Amino acid sequence: MPVYIRKHPLEIPPPSEKDWIKKDEEENFFLQDPDQIFDSLPQPFRMINKLVTLVFEQAWEIIEKREALREAQILKVKPTLYLPTAEFQVMGRANCLAASGQHVFVGLSTGLAVFNMPNCKRVCAWESAKLEICAIRASNLGNETHLLVTMDEMGLARLFYFYRDSLLLIKVLNEVEEISKRNTCVEAELSQGGDYAGVLLQGSTEAWLEIYRLPKDSWLKETDHVQSAAAVSSFRERRFSQASTKSLELPGEGAAEMESPMSANRVETKLSLPVLLLKVRSPKPLTGSTFKSPLEALMKIDDGSVIGLGQNHVIKDYQWEQQDAIFRSTFQKHLERESEPDSKEEKPSHAVFHFLLPGRILQIGPEIKAQPDVPTGISVHWNGSHNLCLYLLTRPSKEKTDAELKPETVWPCAAPITCSAVTSCSSYMALACEDGTITVWDRCLGFPLAVTALPEGCLSRTIHFLQTSTVPRDQLPRPKVQLLVLCTDGSLHLVTVSGPRESRTVLLADRSKDPDQTISAVAPIPALPGAVLVFSWDGTVCLTDTATPQTVCHFITPPSHTVASPWQPVFTVDTTNQCLLLRGDEQQQQAGPPTQTKDNQSSIFLFYFDSYQSMEVFPAVPEPPPDSLQHLPWDERCDIFLRDR
Repeated sequence: MPVYIRKHPLEIPPPSEKDWIKKDEEENFFLQDPDQIFDSLPQPFRMINKLVTLVFEQAWEIIEKREALREAQILKVKPTLYLPTAEFQVMGRANCLAASGQHVFVGLSTGLAVFNMPNCKRVCAWESAKLEICAIRASNLGNETHLLVTMDEMGLARLFYFYRDSLLLIKVLNEVEEISKRNTCVEAELSQGGDYAGVLLQGSTEAWLEIYRLPKDSWLKETDHVQSAAAVSSFRERRFSQASTKSLELPGEGAAEMESPMSANRVETKLSLPVLLLKVRSPKPLTGSTFKSPLEALMKIDDGSVIGLGQNHVIKDYQWEQQDAIFRSTFQKHLERESEPDSKEEKPSHAVFHFLLPGRILQIGPEIKAQPDVPTGISVHWNGSHNLCLYLLTRPSKEKTDAELKPETVWPCAAPITCSAVTSCSSYMALACEDGTITVWDRCLGFPLAVTALPEGCLSRTIHFLQTSTVPRDQLPRPKVQLLVLCTDGSLHLVTVSGPRESRTVLLADRSKDPDQTISAVAPIPALPGAVLVFSWDGTVCLTDTATPQTVCHFITPPSHTVASPWQPVFTVDTTNQCLLLRGDEQQQQAGPPTQTKDNQSSIFLFYFDSYQSMEVFPAVPEPPPDSLQHLPWDERCDIFLRDR
């Protein structure tokens, strides 16, 4: 057994005299800290004391914050609560809503249903047991005629035509004979007036955008012919039914003679198919040049009057590698470490596109007569791309749609574009980038109105233009544009732009520390300038005045219902009838699986803005903006352009 023996004898160390109190200082000595009267605790009690003190201080800070929040809630003026003014039931789960004119289109788990707004009665439906509509886009063609494009859970895009209380299926836009070759539709849009339709399709290896020209004038003539033929058919059927009842009294009549008139009077409701106009493919990733000489690259370039996408270059792969190595060695201290620095760039799979009315950026030439309310171009930007591509819709029909389509104009940005927005009159366009900058373009004048930046750390998720008071251009040299920006962190900002150096950003709602109060969606109300609907995860729907900014009121469902899927609410704003349509689900009183009747039924609540007194705080609806300048003569357009400059 080992024995440990101390080598040196135990000695008491001499006391140190540097900390002793001198004799002349004993009279004036006193303890500044009362805790020094007590002896310090030994370990581990000293560590336990520190931990307990830390826990107590943190708990006290939480108590103070909650107490301050509770006092602020008590002193805060509670907004007015408004119940819905109308309600109607739909059979099945309502996944999406779209309002157009005096009709509401509801995408259900079993198809598509149409309701009339004044009386909330069901007009017609297109039902299928194995079809679930996930998104609807509607366009009003006038005379109670509407055009619809829907997307289902299988990624199929369908084009419908609603005419005189009847719903007709025109075409499945991405239908193929073999299921293995089917392409998935991820986005679909209709232009104002229903002249064009666009669908974004995804294949196994790439994505592309298809633009269709819609023959709405031909559809109107064909449906009128179908309605007249159907009226004649119904009249003949009534005559035949009356004759058949009389023939039953006569012996010797055969049943085959009774069935022949029915089969001869059937009317087919086939409409003209839309025409594929453009096919915009996703841009290829930039790689090393394959050209053998600069002359070969110049042969691929057009006249060079516009900026291209940078595909036809003469930079080799080894040159890019050398430049990348030099850049990384020079700025190694400022670069973040990447896990996969040699990862290849993938082709983009999603795009955002907008239909554009005639403007000065996309010049169509004097030989083409453009209508002020018919789009003449589209803007497209793909995810992860720095470029905004503009394409003309006034292309000759002889061009091949499968050929590689080059944009008419390219707007390069300093950072990848995350989201964009266009006003209803296509006068202004806003582009938000990953670096937090927002550029507002004046399409009528053809140059950027202003470039502003969000606070540090804020990244735009969605942007919306707000309705502002309209003033003639001769009285307001610098127009006022307001943008509603919802960021990825849940904060809400109001950006006001009046010129290159006149921009202001106001924080409407900060990032909530409570996850249940996180903003899930926002929607401006065109009929109420400055009014914004804010939806939260806890099911709260509040109306905010951006001029104050304060909460005006809350729209609530009846006590027996809650807002359905508040993290992704099902709603739409009807600009014609000035109301909010919101889906609500009935609350379960007892725990357990829902009953079959409740699961197959949804409630749609209507909130008419004119029926509430709190709407008086908003100004009157401004006058509509002036029409486009495309229909004016060249001398008047030049005078207006020089005056605005």
